Amino acid sequence: MGTYLLRRTIEYILVLFLASVLIFAVLHLSPGGPFDQLAFSKGHVSKDYIQNLNRMLGLDQPLHVRYANWAWKLLHGDFGTSWKVTVGKPVMALIQSRLGNTLTLMSLSLALSLLIALVIGIYSAIRQYSFWDYLVTGLSFFGISMPIFWFGLMMMLIFSLQFKEWGLPYLPVAGMYSTGKEADLMDRLRHLVLPVTVLSLYEVASWSRYIRSSMLEVLRQDYVRTARAKGLAERIVLLKHALRNALIPLITVIALSIPGLFSGAIITETIFAWPGMGRIFYDGIIASDWPLAMGILIISAVLVVISNLMADVLYAVVDPRIHYT
Repeated sequence: MGTYLLRRTIEYILVLFLASVLIFAVLHLSPGGPFDQLAFSKGHVSKDYIQNLNRMLGLDQPLHVRYANWAWKLLHGDFGTSWKVTVGKPVMALIQSRLGNTLTLMSLSLALSLLIALVIGIYSAIRQYSFWDYLVTGLSFFGISMPIFWFGLMMMLIFSLQFKEWGLPYLPVAGMYSTGKEADLMDRLRHLVLPVTVLSLYEVASWSRYIRSSMLEVLRQDYVRTARAKGLAERIVLLKHALRNALIPLITVIALSIPGLFSGAIITETIFAWPGMGRIFYDGIIASDWPLAMGILIISAVLVVISNLMADVLYAVVDPRIHYT
């Protein structure tokens, strides 16, 4: 295992280097720049003034020099400063100010999605081709194909606007809390309901299909028949013998969801005005705030690498038959 982890770590370091080059190149070679819009402002802004602004940020230097300077600072924990979203504020400080909000939203969504998907997936596998299996399958395909922005808007329309018109208790549609209720826990929970529901149901639709498919394959294995032949209770056969091996494909899916705990859900956070990482990343891209966007992207790349390494280790934990050399 030690040799395998060392080899994978070296490979992932190379992957991160290539990812950093790609992230930097895509943003810095994209059309436009952080100050190009000044040329279209109402007041007359000369090209020389825009060039001076670019020179202040080092954008007049060759691309490889800019990358080397950025990478050197990055290795020392300096992600640079924001150009436009919050001018002059360190990118790391911006990330730290939003990370807690995103972790709250994404962790609740992930936990709820996993719980519901496990129940639905296991039940559908046990009751294969039953009415409920067909119903869950149909709803899953609907959930997978449904645009998340449309679903979010429909939830806002029904459970906020329509409920308010009907005189029913309604849910807030934006922000983390109502004005003047920053310390009200119940108000914060009410603001979480809609975004958590949108994110959870979207994930449940796909995760339940993974679990169902994996459980069906495992339930046909000889060791499951042997466990039943020994007279073990069906609950023990399903949860101890079948589910443990059926979780292997799900581990990959969950591991790849870990970066989302950091980067947030861009569309959902934007729709519900949730002040998290997804929202600030969107603002950074729109404003051509490259240091902010690059900082979020490079941390997401690191988390992708770490989560894949964790998944490799968990495979061996869940299934002792897996050995790495």
